[in-house]
Amino acid sequence: MSKRTVYILSLIVINIALDQISKVIARATLMPYEEVKVLGSVFTLNNVENDGAFLGLGGDFHPFIKIALLWLLPILVLGFVLRMILTDKSIDAMSLFGFCCIVGGGVANVFDRIVYGSVTDFMHIDFGGSLRTGIFNIADVSVMVGLGCLLVASFRNKKKKTLSED
Repeated sequence: MSKRTVYILSLIVINIALDQISKVIARATLMPYEEVKVLGSVFTLNNVENDGAFLGLGGDFHPFIKIALLWLLPILVLGFVLRMILTDKSIDAMSLFGFCCIVGGGVANVFDRIVYGSVTDFMHIDFGGSLRTGIFNIADVSVMVGLGCLLVASFRNKKKKTLSED
């Protein structure tokens, strides 16, 4: 196994492990719907089981549709992305890191849906007004960090391409 493959698989496993460990702790220490203030009302912990997707969307879908959209489709997409990052050696380091975070976070949430029937969300940030999040978990953070890395890498690569064309 190449160093690159070990790097990719290690990053994915670390993302999954951090998420799953944090969810075990949240389930063990937080009562359902309990709110624990960590930094006043800015950062709180709330144990919520989300049987839908982002912000609970799709939670009321027919079970067959939920399996197709929340299990099968994500598994196919994550499998495609994993295959791509394992085989495409031209992916830059930041994009590779971003894709690993997305795959790790996605796998962790799909695992929850399959094993528990829902995803455990437990963190909430509220700076007041519209500056607040929904309740989320470490896997969601991994996906967002991954998307941020892909966005930055895209701008960097576009800038490099533009400069090389001048």
